[in-house]
Amino acid sequence: MATKKTKDVSPELQRILDANHHDPFSVLGRHPLGKEVAIRAFIPRAKAVRVVETEMQLDRIGKTDLFQWQGNAADLPRHYQLAWQDEQDHTHIKYDPYSFEPVLSEFDLHLFGEGKHWHAYHILGARPMEIDGISGVLFATWAPNAERISVTGDFNNWDGRCHPMRVRGGSGIWELFIPGLSANTLYKFEIRSRIGGQILLKTDPYGKQFELRPGTASIVTAETEYQWNDEAWVDYREKRDWLHEPMSIYEVHLGSWQMDEQGNFLNYRDIAVRLVDYVKELGFTHIELLPITEHPFDGSWGYQTTGYYAPTSRFGTPDDFRYFVDYCHANGIGVMLDWAPGHFPKDAFALAQFDGSALYEHEDPRMGEHKDWGTLIFNYGRNEVRNFLFSSALYWLEEFHIDGLRVDAVASMLYLDYSRNEGEWVPNKYGGNENLDAILFIRQLNEVTHEKHPGSLIMAEESTSWPMVSRPIYLGGLGYSMKWNMGWMNDTLEYFSKDPIYRHYHHDKLTFSLLYAFTENFILPFSHDEVVHGKGSMLYKMPGDEWQRFANLRLLYTYMFTHPGKKLLFMGCEFGQGNEWDCKTELDWYVLDYPLHQGIKKLVGDLNHLYQDTPALHRFDFEGQGFEWVDCNDASQSVLSYMRRDGDEIVLVILNFTPQPREGYRIGVPYEGVYQEIMNSDSEFYGGSNLGNGHHIPSQAKAWMNQSHSIELTLPPLAALVLRKTA
Repeated sequence: MATKKTKDVSPELQRILDANHHDPFSVLGRHPLGKEVAIRAFIPRAKAVRVVETEMQLDRIGKTDLFQWQGNAADLPRHYQLAWQDEQDHTHIKYDPYSFEPVLSEFDLHLFGEGKHWHAYHILGARPMEIDGISGVLFATWAPNAERISVTGDFNNWDGRCHPMRVRGGSGIWELFIPGLSANTLYKFEIRSRIGGQILLKTDPYGKQFELRPGTASIVTAETEYQWNDEAWVDYREKRDWLHEPMSIYEVHLGSWQMDEQGNFLNYRDIAVRLVDYVKELGFTHIELLPITEHPFDGSWGYQTTGYYAPTSRFGTPDDFRYFVDYCHANGIGVMLDWAPGHFPKDAFALAQFDGSALYEHEDPRMGEHKDWGTLIFNYGRNEVRNFLFSSALYWLEEFHIDGLRVDAVASMLYLDYSRNEGEWVPNKYGGNENLDAILFIRQLNEVTHEKHPGSLIMAEESTSWPMVSRPIYLGGLGYSMKWNMGWMNDTLEYFSKDPIYRHYHHDKLTFSLLYAFTENFILPFSHDEVVHGKGSMLYKMPGDEWQRFANLRLLYTYMFTHPGKKLLFMGCEFGQGNEWDCKTELDWYVLDYPLHQGIKKLVGDLNHLYQDTPALHRFDFEGQGFEWVDCNDASQSVLSYMRRDGDEIVLVILNFTPQPREGYRIGVPYEGVYQEIMNSDSEFYGGSNLGNGHHIPSQAKAWMNQSHSIELTLPPLAALVLRKTA
């Protein structure tokens, strides 16, 4: 076959050499030239290039690393292989990636542009696949303001000239199938922006695995072959009446719950066995994980996410995390995940200024930046950004069988003036401070997740009085399943911080919560946020000497478990850790050598089982028919009493918030009969003084507190009693 050499480098070829061509497929690969065909390849550092199937030698164009053959190519297969020697005389043989047609369908691109591709992770990111019998990896990313994007990695010496991608029209999506690559390949996207021509090296927003920090490269992951064993659990989850079932959540930071003997992180699989055994012993129904979405900075606890589709490599692989969830489900434990769609970090290798423009964030810092946190705010007004977040939420629910998401910092999403002074924010089109785009996103998120995954729970950490957070969208609500009751938490901890001698002045801190307790589906949280940054541990928030601190903590937890609402307790709080939580070290497990700490742990376990085994304490956590005051007015003695109800079944709760025992304290009861203590936080089993009333407390036909009968009790100091009618 005769060959023709190109003497001069055209402007089109020069753009390939300069790595600024937006359409490399128009130059590279096979192209008709009249009755002949030209094959062009750009292979930096190649000495010579030939086509393997025909042994055709490509000619170097000038002094460049561009190579071309031109002639009759009747015998050339559709997908041909190029062979070349590099500067070290190593031979490489690869299929030409520029011989492949576009892969992503126009329908997929349309759905993504509309913000309605619920499974965008199926088309974007890095996907091993086979095309025409040739295996490789399809890379795709969204970057509408890029002039050129290349896939770089350990397979091409991280050289952005080697594998430029094709742009798919006006969708802003770029793709490239690179044959010969496989799982575990390290990669990033090198982006040349239209804005000033700056070169950016970015990790994959849809990356499913990343290097262990401080490395930041994305890792190609194969389709999982993990065999799930939780079909029964998932089926039960879809059908259960969670509103009326007990829910007690153990909040965990995986990196600091426990470590190995050398102080290193445990693998997801090792943590699963240890953690599930512990949680089952204590009677928690669910585990909630602080974000295990990939993040570069340990000190962010995971809340500054750079990998919205990747379990952090700190604890193992995605399949290791699947095992963690599966093992929890096999043992009857649900798994919730903290998820942070409200903001993301400014790290240059990740989402920030992804294509040289404010792509995922707002251009205007008054809308696009959280100065308090040093992070950026998602632009919820862009279809593709909302789609990125919807798809992330569904990814965790579908690919990892997560039972629910706790959405972080919802208040910062709802309010345009969140943590901003006058002049530092932009009103909405109606002049208000509500973020209308964020509201649309939140409602769509809750609609999609609940529709696609019935029984999944989406919980809001929302700290303001925004109405109807956990009410259906069709009624005007935001559609969350539940909301953290931050008001109850703040009021309760403020009350308990007071010396008991002053508590009667603050009695309303405890009674106020019942004025709004049933306006939302509330979770009562004592979370990680309450035991860091100088706030002190739960134990050392309590006033008094050592005995009083432990008694107060036992009283606090009993109050929590008998108050309407689902429960959440951060790790370490269940045994009265003395030190503040430190994410760099494991919990102070050694304190369990001491009886008072053992007593706190035993109390929490007994409260969990009491809460779960007693329908009156959980069936109407969200409905007023499950609660009735007996006496909320005894501020002078700092005593509260109430009933939890399930129809005719009642449980009486009496709380003495002073260290003064009270003999002959009369309580009204609705039914004649014999009552008994089923919980006494002052029991010697928990480290208390063991003052109480025993198992036989007969009622008297003496009307009291608007009840037809009454009983006389001895109230132990700084303690709670829980009573039930037995006969």
